[in-house]
Amino acid sequence: MSRRPAATATPKHVIGRRVALFSGLGIALIAAVIFSLGVGQFPITPGEILNSILAKIGFDVPAPTRVNAEAALWTIRIPRLLLGLFIGAALAGSGLLLQAIFGNPLADAGVIGISSGAALGASAAIVTGIGVFGQWTIPAMAFIGGLVTVIGVYLVSRSGGKTEVVTLILTGIAVNAIAGAGIAFMTFIGTTSSREQIIFWQMGSLNGARWQQVQLVIPLVVIGLLIAYLLSPKLDLFALGEKSARHLGVNVEALRIGVILLVAVLVSAAVAFAGIIGFVGLVVPHLMRMIIGPAHRPLLIASVLGGALLMVLADLVARTTVPMADLPIGMVTSLVGGPFFFWLLIRTRKRSGGWA
Repeated sequence: MSRRPAATATPKHVIGRRVALFSGLGIALIAAVIFSLGVGQFPITPGEILNSILAKIGFDVPAPTRVNAEAALWTIRIPRLLLGLFIGAALAGSGLLLQAIFGNPLADAGVIGISSGAALGASAAIVTGIGVFGQWTIPAMAFIGGLVTVIGVYLVSRSGGKTEVVTLILTGIAVNAIAGAGIAFMTFIGTTSSREQIIFWQMGSLNGARWQQVQLVIPLVVIGLLIAYLLSPKLDLFALGEKSARHLGVNVEALRIGVILLVAVLVSAAVAFAGIIGFVGLVVPHLMRMIIGPAHRPLLIASVLGGALLMVLADLVARTTVPMADLPIGMVTSLVGGPFFFWLLIRTRKRSGGWA
């Protein structure tokens, strides 16, 4: 006898809505990518972009005539774009995973201290000037800081072989406060240059993205999201409640540990090279859930596409709003996410009286 709940066919209108959403996001993402690659100090037409990419692949197309534009495309814009795409996908996917595992629509990477732990690690590397990992020391320390923090939060909140969501969240709040104090201390003892570097790192930016960073981030994000996709059916069962999920054969504690570690890797990989970028993991899964419902597999696909699209657009705004300057991308996403969060709060309160 199957232990799965009775299967029900997905209504046609739901399937149609999912297809429409995936198609719309895909088209919007392609358009945003082409537009973003073409805008900048050296404007490049879509035809030149396409020719340049085809030429790199090996097709026999007319050679690019503008050397500076070609150099800007391949040394600055494409690595920056790819880094933003995968970071946006990682943040949105991890936000969805945390909301599923906590059963809380307010959950994101900041709740269990991953972001603040990464910031503390990066701040320590900046202030002390250590060079254990050479040019990768700051992102490596940020990555380690995020991982260590989330493992610490889990171990502290674990009791009697299991963890409770409330304990995890409260432990995360405490760890966030401690990490915040550590960052403040590092800022206090640092030089003027170190302080500026810490502040700008925390604002988030894709400025200075390089191919080496892209090559490190892409495998982590792709593997992490594939694992998340495979775990999605279990998250659907988890949404029925821990007791029901256990009766349906889900190892709740193992799933929670796995998801938390998965999120730690995804978020740490993202913030290590771009700093703290808020609200992507909170806003995008919510928006997608409103459109296509709570089933996690299609929701993960939509969130990944939405997160990548949001990051491309946010980065476009960040690098083109002020001439010859680069706005912090974390500021841009917060400008979008803050009003959205207020709207979400008001909407939820009007419809169902709130989340409580």
